[in-house]
Amino acid sequence: MVHYKKGRVAKQAHVAIPEGLFEEEHGRRGFFGNVSQLYHLHPPTEWIRIEGPIKPRTIRTHLLEPADLRDARGLPMPLFRNEDVVISVSRRAQPMPFCFRNGDGDELHFIHRGSGLVRTDYGPMRYEAGDYLLLPKGTTYQMIPEGGDNLSLIVQARGEIGFPDRGNIGHYAPFDYGVIETPEPQPVSDDGREWELRIKRRGQLSSVFYAFCPFDVVGWKGNLTALKLNVRDIRPLMSEGVHLPPSAHCNFQAPGFAVCTFLPRPLEGDPKAERVPWYHRNIDYDEVFFIHAGNFSFTGEPGGPTPGMMFLNPQGLHHGPSRKELETARANWRKDARLELTAVNIDCEKPLELSEQAETALAGAGKARP
Repeated sequence: MVHYKKGRVAKQAHVAIPEGLFEEEHGRRGFFGNVSQLYHLHPPTEWIRIEGPIKPRTIRTHLLEPADLRDARGLPMPLFRNEDVVISVSRRAQPMPFCFRNGDGDELHFIHRGSGLVRTDYGPMRYEAGDYLLLPKGTTYQMIPEGGDNLSLIVQARGEIGFPDRGNIGHYAPFDYGVIETPEPQPVSDDGREWELRIKRRGQLSSVFYAFCPFDVVGWKGNLTALKLNVRDIRPLMSEGVHLPPSAHCNFQAPGFAVCTFLPRPLEGDPKAERVPWYHRNIDYDEVFFIHAGNFSFTGEPGGPTPGMMFLNPQGLHHGPSRKELETARANWRKDARLELTAVNIDCEKPLELSEQAETALAGAGKARP
């Protein structure tokens, strides 16, 4: 790979940035393609205003009211979509009075708040905050929450959701595959009532009715199944000498997008290394960032991003830390410093569009916009 160098630059990217300069990364294919670092006199995020459709968005998901919050037969609220992915929010307060099967794609549920039971063809699984639930396309399932205070992200994929190639990292990082849980078959006894199976196909719903419960499977074998992974069982990759790109924390991927999990970790130990994400204009991906726990502020001041907040950073627009966060991280270097943050990051190749439901909800409330 050919590298060129002009003007004042750092010898090593993200390390020992020349005094008074601000480093920005201009890269292709996420953080895997051709790339250059640009050294600015000012942070590229310090714009006065933005005119036009390319704007960052902030959504306070706990203020949204999806249909499944008030109506047991209601469905989650789609927020963002493109040809490859639909990102929705669910706040289901009551058990599904039906079984559900998505014929449009795999579903990856991230449980932000709440607990309960999910019944599937393969058997039941209990879930709690911090769980990822992977439900392959065509799986029949029923969500049975405990209590009414629930909030989940649901990522629907056009293609199959799987695990990324780990390459030289090996089999046991960022998690040992042995921590993944799969369900034991447990057929539901017939109770004499009629059971409804709602099937979604091409965005439309159909209902199939049975005189018995569809969850009547007594055994299964194969390599396609519902599964569960909790964030506490993921071991974040770390580096003493250089800040790693977001793609290093990828846990799931599908055609057109990847899902990364950021977890509490020690900050880089080298005093010359940048300890906060560098400025970048990730030109090939829209980035959806959701805070699950902790605080993303490096200054320790209140009023910053909090759990439940979701951010869209669109392709082409710079994003990164504030000037104060960057300067504070550099000035207050400590060997034992930690970042106490758990977040889900979804990188999408095709630009995302805000759904009509979300547009109406945000415009009506006027309190979930940036």
